Amino acid sequence: MTDDARLTLVEHLGELRKRLIISSIVIILGSLLCYNYIDIIIQLIVRPAEGLEFIYLSPPELFIAYVKISLVLGLFVASPIVLFQIWMFIKPGLKVKERKYVLFAMFMGIIFLLIGVSFAYFIIIPMTIKFFIKMSVDQIAPLFSFANYISFISSLLLSFGLVFELPLIIILLTQLGLVAPNTFKKYRKMVILGIFIVAAILTPPDVVSQTMMAIPMLFLYEFSIIVSTIIYRKKKEEKQSKINDES
Repeated sequence: MTDDARLTLVEHLGELRKRLIISSIVIILGSLLCYNYIDIIIQLIVRPAEGLEFIYLSPPELFIAYVKISLVLGLFVASPIVLFQIWMFIKPGLKVKERKYVLFAMFMGIIFLLIGVSFAYFIIIPMTIKFFIKMSVDQIAPLFSFANYISFISSLLLSFGLVFELPLIIILLTQLGLVAPNTFKKYRKMVILGIFIVAAILTPPDVVSQTMMAIPMLFLYEFSIIVSTIIYRKKKEEKQSKINDES
């Protein structure tokens, strides 16, 4: 049986079950590994808020926060194997050209995700925290709950990681011939409005975080249009060259 051959429904479900079991086991092992090094991980997490002191408001709060951190990082550590399991599941139903696009999307998706997370960790989070600390007065000192801090930085890291996938999405749509660059240019004003709405939804409810997310999104959108235009022109030239050769 070749890769392109259709599997029966039972075989599909069996294959899916196998991939899910492997992924779940790897995520659990990754989470346990991360929990084993939780002290080192916590030092990295609180580094952007250097100088601040944290509290926890209930006996289980800190433990629950540690478990959540371990699970999220466990998923991140296990992501290469999880992505491989996804690839092995969808591979038989893809054509050769489609496989290249999917592999490219997976690889570049990880790269853009890491860039977005790094940008948030090293630049956005420290700037945002410093901004809020400056708002304190003598009678009101900044004292943060660790659980709330984890929720705050998690939403920023995840949001910026996802936002930095925008160029990849636009490039893939152009490469697949689904959308032309002129379409992105035509609806630029609507996209700008949408960017600020998305920034307000994804980030914590403060103007600083929302603005700091919207600005990179605008830059990424304009950058994506430039790359999309280059790809579109190249595809058009290759198509015209092929027509000329055939004639």
